Amino acid sequence: MFTRTPPFFDASIDESFGNLLAKFSQANNLRDIRKVHAHLLRTGIIFVSYTLQTNLVYAYTNHSKENNIQTLTKFFDSSILTHPVPFNSIISSFVRNGHPSVALKTFTFMHLNGVSIDTYALCSSLTASCQIRGAGFGKQIHAHVVKSGWGSTVFLGSALVDFYSKSVAILDAAKVFDEIPVKNTVCANALLSAYSDTKMWTNGIKLLQSMPSFNLCYDNWTLSMALRISAGLYAIELGTQIHAKLIRTVHDTKTDVFLLSSLIELYGKCGLVIKAKQVFSIAESADVVLWTSMLGVYGKHGHHKEVIKLFKDMLTKKVKPDGIAFVTVISACGHTGQIDLGTEYFNSMDRDFGVSPNPKHYGCLVDLFCRAGELEKAWNLVKNMPIKASQSVSIWGALLSASCDHGHVDLGKFAAHRALELDPMNTGIYVLLSNMYAKCGLWDEIGELRELMENKGLKKDIGCSWI
Repeated sequence: MFTRTPPFFDASIDESFGNLLAKFSQANNLRDIRKVHAHLLRTGIIFVSYTLQTNLVYAYTNHSKENNIQTLTKFFDSSILTHPVPFNSIISSFVRNGHPSVALKTFTFMHLNGVSIDTYALCSSLTASCQIRGAGFGKQIHAHVVKSGWGSTVFLGSALVDFYSKSVAILDAAKVFDEIPVKNTVCANALLSAYSDTKMWTNGIKLLQSMPSFNLCYDNWTLSMALRISAGLYAIELGTQIHAKLIRTVHDTKTDVFLLSSLIELYGKCGLVIKAKQVFSIAESADVVLWTSMLGVYGKHGHHKEVIKLFKDMLTKKVKPDGIAFVTVISACGHTGQIDLGTEYFNSMDRDFGVSPNPKHYGCLVDLFCRAGELEKAWNLVKNMPIKASQSVSIWGALLSASCDHGHVDLGKFAAHRALELDPMNTGIYVLLSNMYAKCGLWDEIGELRELMENKGLKKDIGCSWI
């Protein structure tokens, strides 16, 4: 590469070319960005100004197409850059644009070529490590952090807690948190989220209780996680205390989607539908998450008419429903016997909202037809399902259950056969098939079925009560 140093250079050159690059980037003008890059290479300016190097990186990474990724890779691969700022920008941009493996290659290049590695590069590389399979690279970065003396930095500590949390190494995340000398709310929230995601509710409560001893304040995210933990434990008393605290301390509750959806989830799980509705009614945000949460509460507690009414209100207010909302409303149509309405909602998913039906949606529609005794419609739907949906045991189980209710033995046998092909050890399918045989008086078939279950070592689950 031509590396001639320019005869003169001043700050105005930085500003002029920086403005040009920013202008071309905003205009999505990749061709002129490359022209500026070529000029900077010919004159050698690029090699004496890391500010321009950084601006050039930002200009390229605003266009995350594959050819630009290759251009950036060549940019750092063939350069004589030694300042960390452009490399930090490259790593951050690769992570932001969904190229974690290239980000980690850039980090490796820095390390092998003696480019100074600071906390920005380390934090971005840990974020990239969360996005790839395996925790090996992230652990190597952790080792580098310890050896380089960055381990006491709260920013890197938070990034490490987040890395181990997303790698489902919760004990390692907790150990890193304990080793951070001066903690902040961010690293506590990262560990709290990990406890919530892995349903380690008791550990989450202990962490919440210990935060004041570290002089850590509860922010909105902390309170949201605390509500999720309360919902996981069905601890309504604790949840109402947290609700009272956020009323006293949070001034923007009506616009905080996470807090409101967590409150709706808490009251819904604890059976307080009216309280959940009250929380939903104060929301000033039209976010689909809140509507879906409230639909889920109504559906879980059998308020199927309210589900359909709320879904219609959702459409009237131009809130675009997601896949979860459609599962809830189609299921509600099945429980209320509204076949035409449920079918119309199913057909409108892809047609009007761009939501591709998944096996759960097909399962709800099959269940809708089966509940109404429309086995022929259910069978026609099952025959024409996509391959992915046809591999869902729950769909065949719904068809088997309906065949049992309506005495359709041949269809029930076929549904059971397909379900057992997908899950040979599913005792629920054997039980449904046995019930169908018993209802139709096919005692010889029941004997053969029991013998088959004994040979496979299967036993019917024994019912019990938690009360």
